[in-house]
Amino acid sequence: MTMRVLLVEDHARLAALFKEGLRRAGWEVETVGTLADAEAAIGSVEFDVAVVDRGLPDGDGLDLVKKLRHRTDAPPALVLTARGEVAEICEGLDLGADDYMVKPISLQELVSRLNVVLRRGGRTASVLALGELKLDRLSRNMTVRDQNFDPPRRERTLLEELLRAAPRAVSKDTLEARLAGLDRAVQPNAVEVYVHRLRARLASVEAGVVVQTVRGLGYRLEVATATTPEDAAPGPGGS
Repeated sequence: MTMRVLLVEDHARLAALFKEGLRRAGWEVETVGTLADAEAAIGSVEFDVAVVDRGLPDGDGLDLVKKLRHRTDAPPALVLTARGEVAEICEGLDLGADDYMVKPISLQELVSRLNVVLRRGGRTASVLALGELKLDRLSRNMTVRDQNFDPPRRERTLLEELLRAAPRAVSKDTLEARLAGLDRAVQPNAVEVYVHRLRARLASVEAGVVVQTVRGLGYRLEVATATTPEDAAPGPGGS
């Protein structure tokens, strides 16, 4: 499972350099350049960690850190800034930053700092579990009743996205975007096709979870019950 980082940095060249470097290190990266865009991204996508600059066009990145501190679903936040006075570092940590890094910083150090925060757990659970299904976010190992469970890549991508969001629903558009990230030649009904296959695969290993259709939105991963139908009613586009 690829770990997902939100990089809040308004310096376009620096953002591009870090984005490319983190991708090569195995991270999935989304970059934004303002506080408003960062809040919108966090409200719609689950991130494992956020890296936040302080000097942004619409305010201080610490304002975002303060808001994240009061959200139970927020990712850990690392501040990355040129402001390196002792008082400024203490301010950032006191306001809730999980780490405070002063520019310039090497990509190698940034990756190490990110891994340290994730090993500490931050505000994000290191293991996601639902029914008999478990996913270790650090080792990327997925199991069902402690036995290795490794579905094909596209099905696994959808399953990870649904497990991250559970019990919330994930829009069909979001799932399509995730598949497109694997293969640009995604067919219009790709989500329905792979959801159908995923449902069958989860049932075959008695994972204790089902993919339910949320009409007008997308799909949600739920704990299976005795009354849960094997296949949910078709949602947008059918399945």
